[in-house]
Parts: sequence; C-alpha cells; structure tokens
Amino acid sequence: MYKLAANICKVILKINGAKAKVYDAGNLPKDGGFVIACTHTGYIDIINLGVSVYPREIHFMAKKQLFEMKGLGWLIDKLNAFPVDRDNPGPSVIKIPRQLIKEGKVVGIFPSGTRSTENNDLKQGAVTIAQLAKTQIVPAAYIGPRNVGEVFKRQKGYLIYGKPFTVESGKEARDEATKFLEQEFQRLTEELQAKI
Repeated sequence: MYKLAANICKVILKINGAKAKVYDAGNLPKDGGFVIACTHTGYIDIINLGVSVYPREIHFMAKKQLFEMKGLGWLIDKLNAFPVDRDNPGPSVIKIPRQLIKEGKVVGIFPSGTRSTENNDLKQGAVTIAQLAKTQIVPAAYIGPRNVGEVFKRQKGYLIYGKPFTVESGKEARDEATKFLEQEFQRLTEELQAKI
C-alpha cells in the first residue's frame, strides 16, 4: 500500500510542480533506524517528506484522533502511521517508535516550529525518542504547498535536511538538544528561504 501511494503521490506532485526540491539529502543516514523531525504547515509536507526518502518508508507519529476518523484511520494505518495520545501520552508514545528504530526503520515526527507548550512537548518528545533509542535525529524544514488546493495551483515545494545529531543521556542533555532542535528549525527555514 505504501509503495503504491508513494508512487501515485510522486506523479501527482511532479505533474503539478509541487514535488519538493530537496536540499542536503546527503545528510540522511544511509541505513539503520533514525528520527526525522520536520517543521509542519499542513499535510502536503508529510507527503513530500515521504516521497523525498522513498524507497525507504517513514513511520509517522500521528495524533490518535486521526485514527478515529472513518476511512482516514484505515488509510493512515496502512501508510505506516502510528497513533499517539497527546493529551494523555502513555508508554506506547516511546515504546512504538523505539521498536521501529530498533528494527532499522525511519520514524517521522512533526513538532511544529511555533512556540507553544504542546509544540515544546513535541520537540522534547522527538529528542527523547532519539535519546532512548540511542539513534540519530535529523532536523528538516519545509516550505511549500500545504493542501491539495495549493498543489493544484502549482505551488512549488522545498525541503532541506540538517545534519543528524545524537542526544547524550540525562535530562540536561535532553533539554539542550530540544533547544538545539528549535534553533535548527529556525536556521534551516531561513536557509531554505534564502535558496528560494
């Protein structure tokens, strides 16, 4: 299902000129499991991110409410997404992505670049997962179409990957890495804007 969806999305985005121009894809680890943390503006960034690393598949963390929507829940489950309860996060919020990374898979998390309590929790979540899984986290920034309407208006997409980094053990290291991730989102977005 993932392969079929990725190829269909790639064709649609390419035809409409919305397939993201990707910068610094060489920063992505060639093998093994890792975390990609990307800025988030809509749902086309999810598709462009998935297309950019294909044929590797990304297992996206998604809020559990999406899985409760008829039709959509079934679809995103088939596309490797896994649910997280942001209001009451349990052990599975860490257990599932850790297991995926252990299996050599890529985990995608969208902690938005805006400053709010939830988004800071999400940034910390991405860092915590990377820390506990003892794996790399790759920051990324996206600018481009946010929805289908903007795709069909032929808006161009742009995506940039930062250098992967690891998180040392301990709360202090986690706090520092969370701050660094936020700074990387800002830096990468500015670098992408300059390239555009």
